[in-house]
Amino acid sequence: MKTYSVKKISQLLKGTLVGNTDQKISGPEQLEKAETNHISFIGSKKYVRLWETSKACAAIVNEDLDFEPGENRALIKVKNADLAMAKLLELFSPNSPLFEEEIHASAVVHSSSTIGKNCKIGANCYIGKNVVLGDGVVLYPNVTILDDTKIGNGTVIWSGTVIRERSEIGNFCILHINVSIGADGFGYCASEDGRGLVKIPHIGNVVIGNYVEIGANSCVDRGKFSSTQIGDGCKIDNLVQIGHNSVMGRFCIMAGHSGLAGSVTLGDGVVVGGSASISDHVTVHSGAVVGGGSGVINDVAAGKSVLGYPAQDSREMLKQWIALRKLVK
Repeated sequence: MKTYSVKKISQLLKGTLVGNTDQKISGPEQLEKAETNHISFIGSKKYVRLWETSKACAAIVNEDLDFEPGENRALIKVKNADLAMAKLLELFSPNSPLFEEEIHASAVVHSSSTIGKNCKIGANCYIGKNVVLGDGVVLYPNVTILDDTKIGNGTVIWSGTVIRERSEIGNFCILHINVSIGADGFGYCASEDGRGLVKIPHIGNVVIGNYVEIGANSCVDRGKFSSTQIGDGCKIDNLVQIGHNSVMGRFCIMAGHSGLAGSVTLGDGVVVGGSASISDHVTVHSGAVVGGGSGVINDVAAGKSVLGYPAQDSREMLKQWIALRKLVK
């Protein structure tokens, strides 16, 4: 078990230590659940009251909060407690699952594929024809990568993920368990006799930039003609759907259960809340925020926040909700 003194943690976080404790710290925990060997964090004034009853011996706190640590307890004051806690979690992060051999004997690797230096390929993985893995790629057991796919340096792909043919994935990405990349888009049209549906082939691919993270059970469909694109630094939560030919700019965030229909365009830095949905061919411009549970059917201007179904300016929607509440009282 890793343990650290509060002074060592304060130094690593470049914080200001207030008070002290001789208790060795074995990990972070919520204020309510912490034991005496835990450190917690307080990012808002409303949580200060929990410090008095918490057993935690130390806490990381925003520097604008003013309260006493107490006997044999310590506070580490920082500019941003959330960012400091992220660094602390890395410090206590357990080791990743062990690979006893670089390429497991049960993995199937096509002879035409190119495997970079220091790659790790787990049990029962399949790597198809002409696949290219950059240096340091990690494939956990039961990953499937089909023909002509390219994966950049340092990318980590967790078990159950399937990457269809011709996909392109950048450097230092993380694909969590059971992600689907490059499945057919959802496209059908009525048959000539009007008695059925004709499947529309999708012959494009998926192109994913660098430092992208995609959560468990999320799906990115390939394009009908060209590429579905996810820009550098995008972070996608679990159970998210990215429709065919959608284009995401850089550093977008999509929370769980949200989705893009076909040919949606997101600018840079767009935030999409949980369970929000965006209709086909809509453009959400850079810096816009889509509130959770919203349904976007029209373009959204840069920097604007929208809410509701159908989504509109968030302040206007809140005014409508307040007015409705007054009407029913």
